[in-house]
Amino acid sequence: MASDRVYKYRNQVNIQFPVNTLPLAPQIRTINGKEIHFSICGEPDISIPLEKKLRGDYPGVKWKMKRNYGANQVPLSDEEIETADGLVQGVAW
Repeated sequence: MASDRVYKYRNQVNIQFPVNTLPLAPQIRTINGKEIHFSICGEPDISIPLEKKLRGDYPGVKWKMKRNYGANQVPLSDEEIETADGLVQGVAW
């Protein structure tokens, strides 16, 4: 587990936040039938077509969406971390 590592980054408005990392789930062979969280913040311009493409290309996936149009991600809850099979996370500006 990589929870002892802390990475630092600067967001789009040059504010630095520490970021703890940990494996969300073990590696899986197929995503069909799995629950994958799609968490994105920032402008929705590319995230909307990306979400549409992912849903179209992988119809067997249970997609869970989290959006924030500000500079910071909406964190996953402890329950979401425990139950998720995967995560697509990004920032679009």
